[in-house]
Amino acid sequence: MPKFSYRAINERGRPVRGVVTAANESDLFNRLNEGGMSLLDCKEMSDKSGKFASLTAKKVKLRDLIQMFVHLEQLQKAGVPLLDALSDVRDSAESSRLRDMMGDVYSEVASGSSFSNALSKHPSTFEPIFISLMNAGEETGNMVESFGQVIRHLKWTDAMRTKVKKATRYPKILICVVTLVIWVMMTQVVPTVTGFLKEIGQELPGVTLALIATSNFVQDYFGYIFLGLILAYIGLRVGRTVSEGFKYRTDYIALHSPGFGSLIRKIALSRFCQTFAVLFTSGLEILKCLDAANQTAVNLVLTEALVRVRNAVQEGSPLSAALNASGEFPSLVVRMVRIGEESGNLTGVLEQVSEFYNADVNEAVDGMIAMIEPIMTVVLGGMILWIAAAVFGPIYNSLGKMGQ
Repeated sequence: MPKFSYRAINERGRPVRGVVTAANESDLFNRLNEGGMSLLDCKEMSDKSGKFASLTAKKVKLRDLIQMFVHLEQLQKAGVPLLDALSDVRDSAESSRLRDMMGDVYSEVASGSSFSNALSKHPSTFEPIFISLMNAGEETGNMVESFGQVIRHLKWTDAMRTKVKKATRYPKILICVVTLVIWVMMTQVVPTVTGFLKEIGQELPGVTLALIATSNFVQDYFGYIFLGLILAYIGLRVGRTVSEGFKYRTDYIALHSPGFGSLIRKIALSRFCQTFAVLFTSGLEILKCLDAANQTAVNLVLTEALVRVRNAVQEGSPLSAALNASGEFPSLVVRMVRIGEESGNLTGVLEQVSEFYNADVNEAVDGMIAMIEPIMTVVLGGMILWIAAAVFGPIYNSLGKMGQ
């Protein structure tokens, strides 16, 4: 069936926009009318326009998703039917993008679709773990518990994103500041000072000649260097997009790089344990938990390792043995999972491992920031010392000769 983009007015008189699959305009009108919305206008979408709209649409903020699921959880606890709860969330959402999306979800559910299936129509906003948790809630009849699991996962994801941003933002700022300082010194300050030294007419020492040569190089080639770095970054992004082999090699280098590699692995392990524990607690079978947890691994090396783990578990191996055979999981994780299997408390053990790595990630981020500060200070101090020695050395020698 074709897709229609529409504009409508809901029961509270607020404008609503969205995309709905319908047989024709009359079917679209009836479906919106059943949802308490009055159709203003609509337009059938082609496949290309639908793809373009999905690319240009603003993403829903994580905090808005948390607020939405909290709202749904509270309404379900109060005994409000799911369809009425969706209507209330649709009308009260502050984000226009989320409001339009929930209008589509409401229409799908009102027409007989399950809530999990309706969410799956918006994969850019609702991750597979949300779909799995909602599906588990529908099967068990306990949607309140599923909403609670989603909320805990979203809050954990928000905290993890904050940690990752903290780990990367500060080094980026420092590198930009140091680069700017070096550029100003080499293109503005050093040429002025070295021009004065050349006018003195005495032989310049090697340290001063090296500074002049470096300054000339930066002035002549800084633009090319900057352009080369931009092209290298673009090439890296394009290469990772078009070539899986190239992406695997770069992910392998990142995973085994000093400092950052350890942090990447800890974040990935924390994500895996948290996601697996949430899904396993909701009652999903272990293979489905591994499938969903696999999609949270952003590093291709770890993703392929989890695929091998899933295949081994499917063939009958215990989870701990499969993790150990993959070669990408620390002995701590393997031992804890084995204990959870033997004690029958795998969920609790995985939550403990996740909490351990959460704390470890915090310490690693703080340690990295503490390490970067003195390194940048040494770089700047070394450059200033070099300029001082190259400038004041000849001046001091010149003054000494004048005194003789």
